[in-house]
Amino acid sequence: MTDNINPSHYRDSEIECIDAIKASLSTEGFHGYLKGSVQKYLWRYTEKNGQEDLLKAQWFMDKLVTEGFDVIEQEKEII
Repeated sequence: MTDNINPSHYRDSEIECIDAIKASLSTEGFHGYLKGSVQKYLWRYTEKNGQEDLLKAQWFMDKLVTEGFDVIEQEKEII
């Protein structure tokens, strides 16, 4: 089955594309990338890919929620 939300060409190497992007940015920069991706897919969904774009926006939002939670938990450990 084809995954149009996170297709195999982003996942078929030693490191997933999203993880390479994360590694190349600061935490703040990566969160900005995720927020920008959410905004992009929400912006265009009515004119381009409809539900598929909404699902992509949700994928990036879920990633942002997870990443944000991880940062909060790490900050708690420091305190």
